[in-house]
Amino acid sequence: MSTLILSHRDCLLHDMGPGHPERPDRVRVIERILEHEKFQDLVREQAPLGAREAIARVHPETYFDALMEASPTQGLTHLDGDTAMSPGTFEAALRAVGGACLAVDEVMQRKVDNAFVTTRPPGHHAETATTMGFCFFNNVAVAARHAQAVHGAERVAIMDFDVHHGNGTQQIFWSDKNVLYTSTHEMPLYPGTGALSETGAYGNIVNAPLSAGGDGAVFREAMTTRILPAIAAFSPDLILISAGFDAHARDPLANINLVEADFAWATGKLMDIADKRCGGRVVSVLEGGYDLEGLARSAAAHVMTLMGIGGR
Repeated sequence: MSTLILSHRDCLLHDMGPGHPERPDRVRVIERILEHEKFQDLVREQAPLGAREAIARVHPETYFDALMEASPTQGLTHLDGDTAMSPGTFEAALRAVGGACLAVDEVMQRKVDNAFVTTRPPGHHAETATTMGFCFFNNVAVAARHAQAVHGAERVAIMDFDVHHGNGTQQIFWSDKNVLYTSTHEMPLYPGTGALSETGAYGNIVNAPLSAGGDGAVFREAMTTRILPAIAAFSPDLILISAGFDAHARDPLANINLVEADFAWATGKLMDIADKRCGGRVVSVLEGGYDLEGLARSAAAHVMTLMGIGGR
């Protein structure tokens, strides 16, 4: 089984200031752990710059231009209370989009079995024309539209296990019957969306909110009873994962107590559905995860499962 890792050094140049939890070290620790001998068979490529045309399938060109113009030559430009741009932010955001689209290309063309995009900034809070929650472009949404437009994917399923609900992804696909968005997340918690009652215009939104203090057993039950059956019934041509690892017990920004084995289990279950429904095609895109040790260990377990050497 071949697994592609996509990253780029430009993603280290996005820096929202001292003490900000979404920091360059997040990518560094993942890169470091994936240098271990057991990951020697990974296929590794550089994330290209995302194309304006690809981004425009999700975000208006006026939004693209506004972000480009807001990019500072020095210091920080604050877009909201949580989200700021440094001189390296715009290119990092383009790399995150470009990596997600190239991963879709490689998987849809069967050059690799699956892929994990280890770029930053994350994307799932970014709405059609709004930055939010450390996010600028919605990387997984652009990847889904790219799969549809370039590779003829009729149905794309997105599973988001970041501890914060992906309000942006939900908003973008609310009225699209050909994209299924599913999410497990702590609630109540930022951004405040993701209730069971939020089901989309065509029943294409499936939320499984978790209460603070929930553990792996609660998470696995939510996956088994709500998320996995919905994805299997949707019979997608591609499964995308918004892979946030901030539901880890060590993470400082939430109160869910998952461990690495829970992320590996969820990855394996999604791969099982992909094997049966879409030729194994899975693309995973990094979202949150703010405790460096928990992030590194969880990402390693996730990748080992994608490689077929653990978790299934």
